[in-house]
Parts: sequence; C-alpha cells; structure tokens
Amino acid sequence: MIRQKRGRPLGMFLAVLFAAVWITGCYGGSGAAGEAAGNVWQYASEAYEAGQSEGYAAASYDAEELPEYDGRPYVELNGNQPMFKEEDLQEYSYEDYAPLDLLGRCQAAAANIGPDLMPQEERESIGQIRPSGWHTVKYDVVDGNYLYNRCHLIGYQLTGENANERNLITGTRYMNTTGMMPFENRTADYIEETGNHVMYRVTPVFDGDNLLADGVVMEAESVEDGGAGLRFCVYVYNVQPGVAIDYRNGDSWLDADTALPEQEARSRAAYIVNINTDKFHYPDCSSVEDIREYNKLYFWGSREELLLQGFSPCGRCRP
Repeated sequence: MIRQKRGRPLGMFLAVLFAAVWITGCYGGSGAAGEAAGNVWQYASEAYEAGQSEGYAAASYDAEELPEYDGRPYVELNGNQPMFKEEDLQEYSYEDYAPLDLLGRCQAAAANIGPDLMPQEERESIGQIRPSGWHTVKYDVVDGNYLYNRCHLIGYQLTGENANERNLITGTRYMNTTGMMPFENRTADYIEETGNHVMYRVTPVFDGDNLLADGVVMEAESVEDGGAGLRFCVYVYNVQPGVAIDYRNGDSWLDADTALPEQEARSRAAYIVNINTDKFHYPDCSSVEDIREYNKLYFWGSREELLLQGFSPCGRCRP
C-alpha cells in the first residue's frame, strides 16, 4: 500500500538554496547581484515545489475563478463530476499526502479508500499540530465557540490518518461540520455497506501567499461500480457566518454583515436526502430507515435550497 510518494531529492533543493543564501550574503541583496540572488531563490522555490508535487495527480484551482460564497456551505463543480484520471481508479487501497509547500501549507491529499484503510481504534490528540494560519480564538456565535478546527483533508474515519501535518488545515467550524462532514459521512457509509473502494481527493485552495485556505475541493468516485454508488465534486467554503476572516494570516473579528439573516438562520435545519429518489426527509422520518446508506445525503440548510436544487419533500414527514 502506497502511503507517501516522494518527488525529487531534497538535496537538490538544498544545494540551490545554499547558492541563493551565499549570493545574498556576499552581495547584501542589493543591485544586480541582489536581483540575481532573488532569481536564484525563485528558481529554488519553483524547483522544490515542482519536485515535491511530483506524483500527486491533483487539479489546479484558481481561487479567483471559483464561485463566490453565497450563503451555501458548498457548491458543485464540473457538473458534480470528479476529475480523476483512469489510472487513479484502482481496486486496491492506497493513500497519498503531498508535502507542505514552502509556506508550510497543505497541498492535495488523495486516497483510494477501502475497508482496510478505515480505523479500528479511537482517535488520539492532534493538538500538537499547528497548521498554517492557525489561531485559538472563541466567539459566542460559533457552534462550540472555537472558530477554527484542525480539519482533516481526508477525514479520520476514512483512512485513520490523525496527527499528520500533511492532512490537517486550519478550517472554520462551519466548513468542518456543515460543509465537509456530510460528504465524509456519506463516503464512509458507502464503503462500510458495500465493501467497495472509493477514490477520494481533497485539495485546499489558497489565494496567492495566504496562509488560510479559501476552501477545499472535495472529489469522490466509487470504483467497482463505476461511480454508480457514489460520485461528487464540490467546493466547500472556509467561512464562518457572523465572523470576518483575514485569509492572509487567519486573523478574525465579529462582523454582523457576514451573519445569516435571523429569519434565514431560523429556517435552516437538518435533512436527509435520498439521492436515488430525489426526495428529502426529516432525520427522524420512518422512511429514512429504508434508504440505503450510500443513497443518503446529509444536508444542513433551508427547505427552499433543496427545492431549488430539484429535490421534492417526502409525503410522509412533510418537511
């Protein structure tokens, strides 16, 4: 089972980096020599990033080209079709966690997940990991008070990767629980019920040199049945209603302009969507028991959002 692929040897990067530091030290970083040193540093950075990213089949996303946040925790991309290559989809388990970039930021994490990768033991502490942009800060408007969570790119319940710095980013409570968790639960339910593999990839999207990700792209496709059981491609926003965030460094402050309108906030609730029948239910509806786990979509939002997406209410629980 592949766990971590490696790119070009670190020694190559260190050699070029030493040259950059030597030039800067000798010439003081000014004039033509300083410019040359800057060019060498730029080359070193590019060489390191190219080498370290080798072997990670992740698409590239421009934060400015992704849809702006409009109050929904996530939005579908590419017609909800994941962008895997054919060779990614295998009937055996493996996992890949790209090295951190030069700013200490996570890159793509990918895994072909089968039951053998899923953990059997309780999760241990991850408090020793401080992902880029991390702050410990509380707000009363946040569920659980803490604004930021250490968010697993690939959820612990899927691969058992816990205190892995290559798999943890600074994410809002809202992104973690309302945006990402429903897709993680849906994936875990499918694997547990069928024993099949799911190709799964999560790519954090950073704008420029920002230390905090704007969001993450989540992709999944069930392998043995060609995506019939599970398939999605979504962009989940790293936002928190009621709190404004400086994505350059993770600073934050209360901001009423980003809060959900009171009436809209009251109208939001939990629903279970049957993606086979396109009907949505209250979680305690008796019909939910008859829905296969891999056909369940856990949704938090308003009834109107579901209707706009083409789903219809259950005739039994009448949500």
